[in-house]
Amino acid sequence: MPVGGVHEPVPAITQFQSPELIEAIVYRGLDPAEDPRWQEWGARTAQEYAFWSRRACGMTCLQMILRHRGDDVPSLGQLMRDGLAWGAYELTDDGGVHGMVYGPFVAYVRDRFGLDAVVHPQLSVDELLDGLARGRMGIVSVHKEIRRPENPSPGRGGHLALAIGYDGESIHLRNPSGHTPDSRRALLPPERLEPFYAFRGVTVGFG
Repeated sequence: MPVGGVHEPVPAITQFQSPELIEAIVYRGLDPAEDPRWQEWGARTAQEYAFWSRRACGMTCLQMILRHRGDDVPSLGQLMRDGLAWGAYELTDDGGVHGMVYGPFVAYVRDRFGLDAVVHPQLSVDELLDGLARGRMGIVSVHKEIRRPENPSPGRGGHLALAIGYDGESIHLRNPSGHTPDSRRALLPPERLEPFYAFRGVTVGFG
């Protein structure tokens, strides 16, 4: 397997404004609208925050990339509204949202931020490691329960996390919905990533 470096510093930003509430939100049914810091997220109402914060993993990865690059970073609320306008999110007839649509997302980040982003409908673990070895980051589709990798995986995909590098033993992940400090800055051997990974995503270069 190829070995590359690890981008640092990359802040562990969460898709919910209050990291200390994530465990209650994702495992105990707390309504995100009860987050007292929802306005800091850039939402216009608590209800808007509750709806979109659950779906903001991809844009949170973008925030981390932009912060790493030293940019002034828009709020998650603004990024989600931009993403909806660009077609990176599509509302469903039943009031839900399709998962982030990679093509419009890549068009948005290229146009708005000048990022070298590429969609990968198929991206094996080895191909991901090769990209990391060449200095790219990966916004990768994983199951949300990757936050507890010691347990068997319930499935693949449905959530986005940011792979920031590979040190020869572990892939370094930033998980926007991590419920503990360690899960937000996860170190996973490739064989532990694989059961949660849907083999697709977006890579971003910094050349």
